[in-house]
Amino acid sequence: IIQRGAADGLDILRPTGDPAFAGLRGRLIGDDAPGTKLDGMFTLHPALVEMARMYGMGQALFVHAVASPYRDRSHFDGQNVLETGGAQPYVVRDGWLNRLVAMLPRAEAEAIAIAPTVPTALRGSVQVASYAPSALPSAADDLMTRVTALYDADPQLHPVWASALETKGLATDVGARQDPASLGRLTASFLTKPAGPRIAMLETLGWDTHNAQSGRLTNQLRNLDSMLAALRDGLGATWAMTTVLVATEFGRTAAVNGTGGTDHGTGSVAMLVGGAVQGGRVIADWPGLAAPKLYDARDLRPTAALDALIAGAAAESLSLDPARVGQTLFAQATRDRPMTGLIAS
Repeated sequence: IIQRGAADGLDILRPTGDPAFAGLRGRLIGDDAPGTKLDGMFTLHPALVEMARMYGMGQALFVHAVASPYRDRSHFDGQNVLETGGAQPYVVRDGWLNRLVAMLPRAEAEAIAIAPTVPTALRGSVQVASYAPSALPSAADDLMTRVTALYDADPQLHPVWASALETKGLATDVGARQDPASLGRLTASFLTKPAGPRIAMLETLGWDTHNAQSGRLTNQLRNLDSMLAALRDGLGATWAMTTVLVATEFGRTAAVNGTGGTDHGTGSVAMLVGGAVQGGRVIADWPGLAAPKLYDARDLRPTAALDALIAGAAAESLSLDPARVGQTLFAQATRDRPMTGLIAS
């Protein structure tokens, strides 16, 4: 799950044990409920009720002060680095998630994007599917039959049309709603099919909170929480074998701006959720929020590599060699060894 817009890790997982936090963020938190205290340093945002429950069950972990190799503050460039796995924007042309799919045995190399088009992370040499609910009425069976016959002899259109029909056939009828819970259930309906994909990608928008952040971020996190809960419930027994990565292109400033929001920053928080996750913990080499500790005198300083988290979680989830996964997914960027001990063996 990608959080497009730069999600504020300092608000999602609040370092309330840092002496500088209250001075930087006190007026932003305001009258919020206290949230769930995870340890002596970190408190989870009060909107993440289901995620707090998963954390308590050992099914969620957080990596704080984490970032991709990107160190500027453009959404477009940051998302490109996040999705391609390059060291710089627009150097790598395919997505790291597509390269991961290519590492799977042929029979398992299936993936889907729950999106109108395939996001950059899933683009590459391996053909993947995309699916988005539509509010339009379904086409008549007769029309579908005629189009199938029309494309039957076309070497280019026939396989594309056949793939689209197969994807449509896998989709459980959860209606045309695109609310977060419905999208979570839809994703689960694909992943639980015996012939369905093993990997899925979801996009969430609206994380760019330059103003009125308190209410806006609360709504965003409630939506994410309901999506994850619906995915968990829809997967049923498959949840025990599932790993969900939630990540954003970069974080936000340590201090609140003049319009009750935060501006583009650097370090943020990433999440691993799922029945396969060895959770119930926060992984952080905490850099501190005192002025001399901030990156560029304004941002949370990254001390963990998002590449290392992704490579480690992917390798352990799919029983692949961690070093090979790191080299394949992040050949230009990786300097850190893949993290270990993230997923139950």
